[in-house]
Amino acid sequence: MLREPQSPAPDAAVLALSALGWLLGDGPRAERLLALTGLTPDALRGGLGDPAMLGAVLDFLCAHEPDLVAAAEALRVQPQNLVSARESLNS
Repeated sequence: MLREPQSPAPDAAVLALSALGWLLGDGPRAERLLALTGLTPDALRGGLGDPAMLGAVLDFLCAHEPDLVAAAEALRVQPQNLVSARESLNS
């Protein structure tokens, strides 16, 4: 049985940064991110290279399936790619 070749999963940090950009593109969603994670705009800016902060962004997405699915569609990845990136950043 032949399988379609799978493209490699995007780098977890790059995917998390893309997801963060998507989140911040919507005012109410961005406000909810800050309120529920306790992150501040300064913490977001300062933590762009921090796996823990990027993991927190993906934790936020994974906790609300409609946002997870919408982000995956916008980023043209499977929701599982975002979940896998989260696991990678949080390990």
